[in-house]
Amino acid sequence: MHNEFTAIIERDGEWHIAYCEEIPGANGQGKTKDECLKSLSEAIELILDDQRQDSLRGIPEDAISEMVAVG
Repeated sequence: MHNEFTAIIERDGEWHIAYCEEIPGANGQGKTKDECLKSLSEAIELILDDQRQDSLRGIPEDAISEMVAVG
């Protein structure tokens, strides 16, 4: 699934620091902008995967699960 999120990137000395307002807790850092964005992307992926797994706990066995595409 392809999703796009907004990355806010700031400089902290020699480091690039990024966060995503749409995904609370998603942060990234790197010496370069590209490293920082990759780090943020990995953090977002981990958070979304964790939220998906959490949301599936306790669902009745006879419930139907289907994917829905957005945008």
